[in-house]
Amino acid sequence: MSALATTDDVFFARADATLDRDAAQRITRGALEGTDDGELFLEYRETETLSLEEGRIRAAGFDTALGFGLRAVLGEETGYAHAGELSEAALTRAAATVGAIRGGRPGTGAEPPRSTNTRLYSDANPLANDGFADRATLLTDIDAYARGRDPRVVQVMASVHGEWQAVQIIRADGSRTADLRPLVRLNVSVVVERDGKRESGSHGLGGREGYQRLMSPETWQAATDEALRQAVLKLDAVDAPAGEMEVVLGAGWPGILLHEAIGHGLEGDFNRKKTSAFSGLMGQRVAAPGVTVVDDGTLPDRRGSLTVDDEGTPSHRTVLIEDGILTGYMQDRLNARLMGVRPTGNGRRESFAHVPMPRMTNTIMMPGQDSRDDMIASVKRGLYAVNFGGGQVDIVSGKFVFSASEAYLIENGRVTAPVKGATLIGNGPDSLTKVTGVGNDMQLDPGIGTCGKSGQGVPVGVGQPTLKLRGLTVGGTAQ
Repeated sequence: MSALATTDDVFFARADATLDRDAAQRITRGALEGTDDGELFLEYRETETLSLEEGRIRAAGFDTALGFGLRAVLGEETGYAHAGELSEAALTRAAATVGAIRGGRPGTGAEPPRSTNTRLYSDANPLANDGFADRATLLTDIDAYARGRDPRVVQVMASVHGEWQAVQIIRADGSRTADLRPLVRLNVSVVVERDGKRESGSHGLGGREGYQRLMSPETWQAATDEALRQAVLKLDAVDAPAGEMEVVLGAGWPGILLHEAIGHGLEGDFNRKKTSAFSGLMGQRVAAPGVTVVDDGTLPDRRGSLTVDDEGTPSHRTVLIEDGILTGYMQDRLNARLMGVRPTGNGRRESFAHVPMPRMTNTIMMPGQDSRDDMIASVKRGLYAVNFGGGQVDIVSGKFVFSASEAYLIENGRVTAPVKGATLIGNGPDSLTKVTGVGNDMQLDPGIGTCGKSGQGVPVGVGQPTLKLRGLTVGGTAQ
């Protein structure tokens, strides 16, 4: 069954349905008449979460959400109304609210997004089968496995999260787009203790898929081993040095620094409003030669991928920086229209209760020609940062502070002692110019990213090869 047919069943053929498709199209058409753009966004979502702590299931929940958001756009102004029900009465009230944006002014209706037959992930609902008990057993198996691997393990925390989202987007001209989106994630955290000292490690993975891969012993045991490895490593970590030094960033998840410190500054709204550090620099050099950054929402089964975005635009592979030159921004429909460019499939929203805005999907630095070993060997004194935890970024200035959850000293071209308490401090646009090596080992993150912007969170992916940068400031705890 097609996504449109399935979502027709979800939204209009429910036993409690009081809104039919013809009424939805008629009310939407009337609400958006005389505007520049807009849509009716219908959403149904099922969500389940199970978590384990101290050897037992501490929380287990299942939830559903159903509702709509109706948006009308005229110039730079947006009228938006939403409701947690699907009824003709609620939609009629919403239409009256958003229609007030017209104010007697004429609009020019935008062309609808082109259609696509591409599917980037399965339509199947990972929560549809009767596997709740199996997923609870998975968490207790993880606990037993971790404790059996090392007698120093004193605490295990594990969780699984799954959801299935059905969306349908109806436009003023009657065109309709639909998508069915699975999403799963597994997280494992381990705490170890030695001589009264405790340290923790964590690992997670997931994507737009079912639970099958996560339930495989090969997968969850590898995730548990990785969390345990990180925890044990920290038992012998020394205080991180401080100062300006060369830094080598590991491949994969360290791309979160690229996402936060650089990616947000390449979103269309910040550049249209000229509040980004990259505003007005299109066609100019903003990074070292060899640096190419893309936002790619078309990668199959990846956490940040979308067959169509939340405005109905098919996902794109958008080249943002090519060989150091700024070549593009990520665009939703509103900002693309106001900037005179095409939307790039980056119009995203957290739920029907939120307006769409330009957001990243999978933001990736492409591989270069350098080897990881050669880059490390060229560093006399520096830091090798393999994994990152939290961080803070100022989008206007590009300044960032990120904490490294796994890092090592580099001394005379060799990776030596693990360190704790290391932070990277810098400026995103400036750090791009300090790249002196781009590895040939690009990796994607394991599927754990969630991006926040203006109070909205959406799933995203990151990726990069090993990178070498000169002159970054490292904040450390060594005396």
